[in-house]
Amino acid sequence: MPGTLLDSNILLDLFTEDAEWFDWSAAMVAEAAEQGPLYINPIIYAEVSLRFDRIEELDEALPPGAYRRAQLPWEAGFLAGQVFRAYRRGGGTKRWPIADFYIGAHATVAGFTLLTRDSKRYRTYFPRLRIVSP
Repeated sequence: MPGTLLDSNILLDLFTEDAEWFDWSAAMVAEAAEQGPLYINPIIYAEVSLRFDRIEELDEALPPGAYRRAQLPWEAGFLAGQVFRAYRRGGGTKRWPIADFYIGAHATVAGFTLLTRDSKRYRTYFPRLRIVSP
């Protein structure tokens, strides 16, 4: 059962109780949880960690029983590099592969659905990726 990889913006909506996005993100996480496991990876964990002062607080907010920890496959690293190269050739200005490329590649390689509010780059560079987004 593949499951859903949760982008950091979704988790941050929940943790900050974002006025605009909390209800939508909470509903989508609940729906995804009904369909299968919820996943995070080390990049998402790192991005979300900026909201916390202590690792214990972060781990309490992201209990492994609710949010499975998925390691990044080597194939995802390769795919992230390939789509980053396409991004640069298309005029992108970032000098190094950014987190979104790794997250999109991970979801693609693992067969996850990606739950995110920021779908533009994912849809552009990962056209076969299943995305849930507003």
